[in-house]
Amino acid sequence: MIAEFLLPDLGEGLPEAEIVAWLVAEGDVVTLNQTIAEVETAKAVVEIPSPYAGTVQGLHAAAGDVVAVGSPLVSFAVGGTDADDPAPAATRTERASATEREDADESAAPPAVAAAAEAERATPNLVGYGAAPASGSRPKRRARAAAGTATLDADTAVREAAPHDAVRTGPIDLPLERPRSTPPVRKLAKDLGVDLVLVAAAHPGEAVTRAHVEEYAARVPVASVARSVSASTVPPAAPASTAARPDPGERVTRTPIRGVRKHTAAAMVQSAFTAPHATTFLTVDVTATTELLASLKTDRALDGHRIGVLAVVAKAVCLALGRTPALNARWDEAAGEILEHHYVNLGIAAATDRGLVVPIVRDAERLPLVDLADAIAELAGTARAGRTAPADMTGGTFSITNVGVFGVDAGTPILNPGEAGILAVGAVRRTPWEHHGEIALRDVLTLSLSFDHRVVDGAEAARFLTDVAGVLREPGRAMLLR
Repeated sequence: MIAEFLLPDLGEGLPEAEIVAWLVAEGDVVTLNQTIAEVETAKAVVEIPSPYAGTVQGLHAAAGDVVAVGSPLVSFAVGGTDADDPAPAATRTERASATEREDADESAAPPAVAAAAEAERATPNLVGYGAAPASGSRPKRRARAAAGTATLDADTAVREAAPHDAVRTGPIDLPLERPRSTPPVRKLAKDLGVDLVLVAAAHPGEAVTRAHVEEYAARVPVASVARSVSASTVPPAAPASTAARPDPGERVTRTPIRGVRKHTAAAMVQSAFTAPHATTFLTVDVTATTELLASLKTDRALDGHRIGVLAVVAKAVCLALGRTPALNARWDEAAGEILEHHYVNLGIAAATDRGLVVPIVRDAERLPLVDLADAIAELAGTARAGRTAPADMTGGTFSITNVGVFGVDAGTPILNPGEAGILAVGAVRRTPWEHHGEIALRDVLTLSLSFDHRVVDGAEAARFLTDVAGVLREPGRAMLLR
């Protein structure tokens, strides 16, 4: 039969995606969850796995086309007849008998269980986007329990294909089926230490959304899962811009506004015309910090770790936010409240060929300096390769942008929507500077803090900036801050 695969929602309601590259062609035989295409959303380049095992019948879009969510993406020829089945006749007979027994079990099951089983057969098993497939070979079913209870135990195939799913045993009053959610929602639940099964139980019949997870995490104390960042191979760089090179005689080049550029523009306009921005500056002597970093480079225990000024600034920001929590808050217009966060999800702005992205280091305040430096390096590498997941760019509480890498001293950065502060870090300059009553050459940089003046007063912004500068001026001060 011919099965048509529609473009799924790849991240929190994004309406469309651009085809970057097809990794299969018509006539190719693909396996379940084999990557078939790379698409670019407003936030990231995402790999699309195949929801079927079969033959590619047709591609409904070409590389460079923009496809709306829910539109046909690719068609597959799947399934077959007994004549196509290489298994011996006796094996096919046993399989058919087993199928009949399962169907009989379902007919005797409660209506809700039978409906769930029917839905399970009808929905493609795209890892991260759905439940079990209607393939030629029937998937192994979970053991059934008495009505109203279930023993939740992921089978071997699911455990290997989706290690992020919780595996639980024991009779509990929860839905039989695996919670329906998107990959970004599951990632958020993992970061917050929230069990999606429990969230789904509170919203029967609904797909679990980001709002459901955040509401549950705020209402029920959970064991927060600290995000561990390990070294990994950076994926290949994303393809360069698909815009054609202009002819020598052309006077104007037209580039479609889409992808990251379109998303960034909308976010910046929203921020600039919603939050009243104010910016304050402070130039600081960071010689002690640069000397510390130079000594760390010779420490054999730190081989393989790249600790730079940005990592020290990030650590200083986490410490300073603890003393000035107004910078780690947001204005909730709808609720008429200011929400103060008791954790730091630190955004690190990264310039890429696709535009500006701001991946998040979650629970950054918990990380020691070395781990924080590793996390920043990994996020930057993944962002430059165009592989940052949409979930890794949402939920930030404060951001840093390092304009110093471009040789810039200062600026007036625009807030990320929903955040009350963003810090721009300027270039380190060897500058004549007053030091102990004399003029000496010192390492100096400028910090530029933009803040939402609805949430943060000028005095609070000044105290925060002074605390950050104090750590950079004297790194030992970090041991005194609480």
